[in-house]
Amino acid sequence: MIAGILEKIVEHKKEEIATARKTLPESHLRAQAYTFGKRRPFLKILSEPGPSGINIIAEIKRASPSKGILNSALDPAQYAKKYEKGGAAALSILTDQTFFQGSVKDLKTARQATSLPVLRKDFLISSYQIYESSLIETDAVLLIAGLLTQAQLRDYLSLCSELELDALVEIHSEEDLKSATEAGAYLIGINNRNLHSFETHIETAVNMAPLIEPNQIAVAESGIHTRADIEKIKEAGIHNFLIGESLVTAPNSQIFLKNLMGFKNE
Repeated sequence: MIAGILEKIVEHKKEEIATARKTLPESHLRAQAYTFGKRRPFLKILSEPGPSGINIIAEIKRASPSKGILNSALDPAQYAKKYEKGGAAALSILTDQTFFQGSVKDLKTARQATSLPVLRKDFLISSYQIYESSLIETDAVLLIAGLLTQAQLRDYLSLCSELELDALVEIHSEEDLKSATEAGAYLIGINNRNLHSFETHIETAVNMAPLIEPNQIAVAESGIHTRADIEKIKEAGIHNFLIGESLVTAPNSQIFLKNLMGFKNE
């Protein structure tokens, strides 16, 4: 069931973009994209450990292709507020509707409910989507190295810079890291999940951490469920974590978030 899901997602994204272009041509979208509000500092916040010694990017998502429905009744504003109160450094919002039941509306709602910087998490394969990201006033976007050529990655990073969007470049392998580094990526997300098989191992982040360049900032993604997981990855030199599934399925996400950061609840 999981085999081939990434290919299906990419093909569906191509169809979405083609449909969107018929309604709003890229030239018109581009003309609007350079008029944007003040961005919140996503990359800057992650450059140093937070008060607890780590930073957590808390994710809002209702479902995933590998786990199905996680939290169908999720209220983006409510969760964003809980995450902020729980000490999250930033938010990650799924905007893919077909495979993750997310939406651009979720992103806007969550961002308006807090003062935290927001990452748009989606499968971006076109400049069209980056211009769109600027218009919806996100603060950062996810670029997946494995889906893009090095030339595309370099171009999209340059475009993000023009639009004052921070970019989290996601990798899973040494080959991905090499491509991301040569393209000029500064913020590197190490995905513990293999997007082709959807198998997840936190050792991926542990093993990749020593390969990160001194001027790069690493973020560990996926498969992080306990304080022990965080401590293991932190020992490898990573102080940023993107966590979604365990937060949206926790009985009390605010308390759980504090526990992950090592704070004792009163």
